[in-house]
Amino acid sequence: MRRCLLAMVLGAMSGAGLAAEVTVLTADRIHTSDPRRPQVQAMAWDSAGRLLALGNAAELRAKYPQAERVEAAGKTVIPGLIDAHGHLMGLGFALMRADLTGTRSKQEIVERLRAYASQLPKDAWLLGGGWDQNDWPEKRFPTAADLDAAFPERPVWLERVDGHAGWANSAALRAVAAKSARSLEGDWQPDGGRIERAGGKPNGVFVDGAMGLVYAVIPPADDATREQAAAKAFDAAVRHGLTGVHDMGVSREDLALFKRFADQGRLPLRVDAYADGDGNALADLCANGLYRHSGGRLEMRGVKLYIDGALGSRGAAMLEEYSDDHGNRGLLVTDPASYETAVRKARGCDVQVATHAIGDRGNRIVLDTYQKVLGDGAGSDHRWRIEHSQIVAPEDIPRFARLGVIASMQPTHATSDMPWAEDRVGPQRILGAYAWQRFLHSGARLALGSDFPVESVDPRLGLYAAVTRQDRDGQPPGGWQPDQRLSAAEAVRGFTADAAWAGRDEKEVGQLAPGLRADFVILDEDPLAVPAAQLDELHIRSTWVDGKPVYEAR
Repeated sequence: MRRCLLAMVLGAMSGAGLAAEVTVLTADRIHTSDPRRPQVQAMAWDSAGRLLALGNAAELRAKYPQAERVEAAGKTVIPGLIDAHGHLMGLGFALMRADLTGTRSKQEIVERLRAYASQLPKDAWLLGGGWDQNDWPEKRFPTAADLDAAFPERPVWLERVDGHAGWANSAALRAVAAKSARSLEGDWQPDGGRIERAGGKPNGVFVDGAMGLVYAVIPPADDATREQAAAKAFDAAVRHGLTGVHDMGVSREDLALFKRFADQGRLPLRVDAYADGDGNALADLCANGLYRHSGGRLEMRGVKLYIDGALGSRGAAMLEEYSDDHGNRGLLVTDPASYETAVRKARGCDVQVATHAIGDRGNRIVLDTYQKVLGDGAGSDHRWRIEHSQIVAPEDIPRFARLGVIASMQPTHATSDMPWAEDRVGPQRILGAYAWQRFLHSGARLALGSDFPVESVDPRLGLYAAVTRQDRDGQPPGGWQPDQRLSAAEAVRGFTADAAWAGRDEKEVGQLAPGLRADFVILDEDPLAVPAAQLDELHIRSTWVDGKPVYEAR
């Protein structure tokens, strides 16, 4: 039996009807991410999807003469790409709402919303996301009035690109006010959040913890819609070469949904689910033990906690005030004492801790808490993580390695934020921002991801951003803070072997080596050889999980 990769189509050239016990793939080059044998031309795996051998094409063909063959002449194979920080249900729902990504003005947003609203039932909420006021001429938060003329009666709720702020029209404000236990007016603020007001009245923008006031009145998605969202997210992930995702913030209900997909053989990639804070999912882990599905594609062994907000909405907790917003030091979305209690609970249940921290104050609180809770166990193989590690005081960077803390970072955040990030924090603090090489040189481990749907699910954009530190137009020349660029090999490792290690999966995936899973991607180009400017345009021919194609380009 023989399968050949020809032009745009991977087709099966079959002889016998029975499945072969072994498959041998040959390609121009196979990058393994295994330092002991970084490049080969062939690999073999068994019917269970476990790699048996890697090496010379002629040797493997001779060793397995009856094997099914996959010929990828002219192609490059790399280990399956793993996004170390994404949100699958968030991606699925984003694909089902108005997409405001890349909009350059409020008027453009209204035009997109009108087009999208034309297909909605008359009484449905108009939901969207992806706006960023930093991309508009005025660079200020919008107001409800900016939406009211176009949508006087239909409630509108639009999430900011980072998911840490939302924009409501007056109809949505009326819906919230009708069910809120407290008037939205005045000078009070909800815990861990902020209601933007003018003259004591809400102006339509809710930040971080305040957003829950709006979510409480939006009709929840039904089971069919949730299943559709999950299916769309899984499909988008494998189409872009992802064979694994660390899904940050998964509820008990979402884990049950993913489990149904896994039970039915419909889960096309590996999902490392992290429980959504100190809630039901974490309680289940403490009561029942760490979860792993028998099919090997779904697990929950960690918890995602929050300490602060986001930089774009000035909610990241800073040691000093924002350079462009005097008096504002950001938000702590979790009280430090409550946060420490949750960390201690997770440690007592042997649950891996991953914490969202963006500002330098947020990162310091997390590091201090980890050090306090771990105590003498800081040198153990705990693999606790800080998600984003975005603005870190330079003196705190060496603490990551000393405490064994993984810096889970997203390269495209740097290139999205670079036009305004220094305005937020000034020329000195920016030296500890998106500081990938400073982390590596300190001995810290990096795990790379995207934070989709905040950024694109496409890992090629992450590779490009990591290596160039430029936008897709090649700006700025030479890259932003170019001394922090990663090499192509470092970037690929961050999305493969290092991401697998961060998820405690290095004995299963992340490299191509005997005994590991046959998770890989076939590309037209070699990401370690093409010019850096072409990394965002790599052509994915197919994505494989457990030795089977889960996506094939047509």
